[in-house]
Amino acid sequence: MTKKLVYFTVDGHSEQAEFSTEDTAENVRELFRAAAEADGSDILKLYNVNGNLINISQRLAANTPDSRYSLEVVAAHYTGATVAAELGFDVMALERRLEELEKRIVGQQFEAPDVVHDMAHKLDVIRDKLENINHLSWLGLYKDLSSGPTLQPFWSKFNLTPKSVEKCRQVFERVNRLCQVPITKEVRDYLKKPSFDNWQWDDAEMIVLLRQMFIDLGFMTKFNIEMPVLLEWLFEIYRHYNDVPFHNFKHCFMVAQMMYGLTWLIDLPKKMEDLDVLTLLVSAICHDLDHPGYNNAYQINARTELALRYNDISPLENHHSSIAFEILENNNCNILRNLESESFKRLRDGMIRCILATDMAKHHEILKNFKSVISMFDFSTKEHKDLVMMILIKVADISNEVRPMEVADVWLECLLAEYFNQSDLEKLEGLPVAPFMDREKVTKPSSQIGFIKFVLLPLFEALGELFPVIVDEIITPVQKALEYYTDMQQALEQEKKKKEEERDQAAASEGQADAFKVVKLPEKHKFKVHTLSRSNHTRVSSAKQ
Repeated sequence: MTKKLVYFTVDGHSEQAEFSTEDTAENVRELFRAAAEADGSDILKLYNVNGNLINISQRLAANTPDSRYSLEVVAAHYTGATVAAELGFDVMALERRLEELEKRIVGQQFEAPDVVHDMAHKLDVIRDKLENINHLSWLGLYKDLSSGPTLQPFWSKFNLTPKSVEKCRQVFERVNRLCQVPITKEVRDYLKKPSFDNWQWDDAEMIVLLRQMFIDLGFMTKFNIEMPVLLEWLFEIYRHYNDVPFHNFKHCFMVAQMMYGLTWLIDLPKKMEDLDVLTLLVSAICHDLDHPGYNNAYQINARTELALRYNDISPLENHHSSIAFEILENNNCNILRNLESESFKRLRDGMIRCILATDMAKHHEILKNFKSVISMFDFSTKEHKDLVMMILIKVADISNEVRPMEVADVWLECLLAEYFNQSDLEKLEGLPVAPFMDREKVTKPSSQIGFIKFVLLPLFEALGELFPVIVDEIITPVQKALEYYTDMQQALEQEKKKKEEERDQAAASEGQADAFKVVKLPEKHKFKVHTLSRSNHTRVSSAKQ
C-alpha cells in the first residue's frame, strides 16, 4: 500500500494530507473537505502552482512544501433548490407543461416528434444536475469534475449525451416506413448535385437517401449486399455519431453526399474499379464516427485516452476507422460480409488510408504528393490512384463552401460553435488555444478568408487540373464564397473604423467642453477662470479682484 503526502493551503493556512493510493476518490475529497472545514454541500476547487484546476482524487500527485496546491471552497451551502430558484425557473412546472404538450401532440398526430423527446431528455438532465451538487462547478451546470484525472476528457462516451434509445427507435421505425415509398427521380437527380441542401431533410430521410446511393450505384448487386443488412449498418452508423455541433450525423451525410456527387460528376465508375468507388463512399460515411467535438490538438495537449492509445498520431482519425470496423464485426450489419477475403483486405486498406487522410495535419504533404503526379497521372498506377482517393475524400470533407450560401452559412455557425466549446474548455484546463478557435478573436469572415485562400482553393484547383469538369460546380462557388467573405470583412472594417471615428469625435467634443471650466480655489485666493486658446494653445488667466 503506497502512501502519498500532499501539501496545500486553504484560507491562507498551510495544511498537509496523507492518503493511500488505494483510497477511493470520495475518501480523498472528504479528507480535503475536513481540512477546509466544509460541509457536504460545498464545492472544493484545487489548483496547482500554475493556477490550473486539478481533480481531487487518489491519483493526485505528491508535491513538496515549495509547490503547495491551493484549496478553495465555493458555492457554499447551495442546494439544487436554491440554484433552481436563482436560475428563475421551476423544473417541476416545466415537466408538467412538457407532459401536457406531449399528450396533445400524441392525441392529434399519434406520434410525438423527435424534438419533444429531446426536450424531455434535456429537462431530465437539468433536473438531475440540479439535484446533485457534485455536478456544479464555476464553469456552469455541465462539467463534472468528480471522476477521473483532471486531463480525463469530459467528452468521453460515458459523459457524452448519446442519442436516446427512444429517439433511435423512432428514427429506425420511420426509416422502415419511408423505405416503403419509392424516391422520385427528381429527388434522386438532386441527390447527385453538389448544391444539395441537407437542412431540408431530417435524420430518417437522410438514412433513406444514403440507402438510395448504394442502390443507384449498383452496389447491392455488385457486392451482394442484402437490404436488411444495409439498413442495419446505416442505423448503427447513425447511432455512433454523437450530437455535437458540427461533427455529427448531418456532417457525415453531407460528406457522403458530396462524394456521391463527385462520383457522378467525374464519372468515377469509368475511371476506377467498383471496389474503389465503394471504398470512397463507405469511407465518407464512416470518416468521423464517434467524434467527440474536440480536435486532435485537444486530444494531444490534454493527454486523453485516444492520444495515449494512438501515440499522438491522428488519434481521432484512427478512432473513427477503428469504430467503423468494430461495427462491421457484427455480422447482422456487415455490408462487406460477402466480399472475398482479398477484396475485403483491399477495401480495409483503402478505408484506413482515406479516413486517416482527413487529418488536416497531413494536408500539405498529401496535396504536395498529388500535385507531383498530376502531369503523369495514371489510374492503373496504385500510388496515383491512392493519392486521388485521398484528395477526393479531403475535398468532400471540407466542401461546405461549395454549397449555396444559405446552406454553407449555417454549417459555419455549427463549426464555430464547436470551436468555441473547445477553446472555452482549453482555457479552463490551462491548455493552448488556437487563435482561429477563440470566440474573442474570430469572426465569420476572418475564419474563412484564409482557409479558402490557402486550403480550399489550392486543394480544389489541384483536383480541377486532373478533372476540369469540376470547375463550374466545385471551384467557382468557392471563389464566389471568397469574394463574399472578403466583402463582409471590408464592411466590418469600415464599420469598425466609422465607430472609432465617432468615438474620437465624441471624445474631442467632451475635451472642448472641459477646456472651459471654473476651478474653485481656496477662499483667500477667490477663483481663477482658465481657458485654452484654440489658435496658439497658450493659457490665458484672469483673476477676479
